Amino acid sequence: MSKVTIPAWQRPHWQPSSEEALLQFYVFGKFEPVRAPSADYGSDGLPKGMELTSHHHNALRQWEGYPLKGGMGRMFKNDAPEVYRLALDAPEVLVVRGRLPDSADTGYLRDTLGVLAALLDVGGTAILDPQVLSLYDADGWRRQYLVRDGAPIRNHLLILRDAEEQQGRYWIHTRGMRKFGRPDISIRNVSEKDTDRAGLLCERLVELEALGAHFSDGQQLDAEGLHGGLTAHLGGGYEDPEFNNTFVEFRWPD
Repeated sequence: MSKVTIPAWQRPHWQPSSEEALLQFYVFGKFEPVRAPSADYGSDGLPKGMELTSHHHNALRQWEGYPLKGGMGRMFKNDAPEVYRLALDAPEVLVVRGRLPDSADTGYLRDTLGVLAALLDVGGTAILDPQVLSLYDADGWRRQYLVRDGAPIRNHLLILRDAEEQQGRYWIHTRGMRKFGRPDISIRNVSEKDTDRAGLLCERLVELEALGAHFSDGQQLDAEGLHGGLTAHLGGGYEDPEFNNTFVEFRWPD
């Protein structure tokens, strides 16, 4: 596959804030003792605030937060058994993680993804992104992120649909907005016939946030065809069990 330079995009709705972006990835493989060619992907290397640590896989298995065990591990084993086995059998693991100040462009994300792409060139076989509950083999990761002119914002996130307790109602919500230092989006009480429409709205809202926008508590949001619109409610935090992030929640009208 020919190498693709990863772009950074400007965030036209950005205003200075105290928010932080949080990135975390696990790269599995057997790595060559050479400098990873991140410049080939338009990256200057890991930005300030990010760190890369190298681990023998057997040692990492004892770590409480080891991502290939527990509920997450079972999910990967069931959903992507071949990639799970590829990651599980790798002798080495590189952990790439850090917090970065909110910024007016996504150069930090470009530089980090460029390093990940380069690590696949020097022995990486799989990448796990716990923020979007995704485990990729090398080719799958490249298809997701090494897209000419840049992967769409949607590729960096997960949009989920879960049944609510009330029969016939669904919860549309995202994971992964910590990558942009923004809350995840939650839309409750969606009827089955409206789930596609709510999903598209959710996608538009996360794109606005990824481009720097903020929502305030109690903010009214006009949505075509929805009488009375939607009202934003802020909540959550990094310890929130459903998001591991703050969130902006809306209730779909009955």
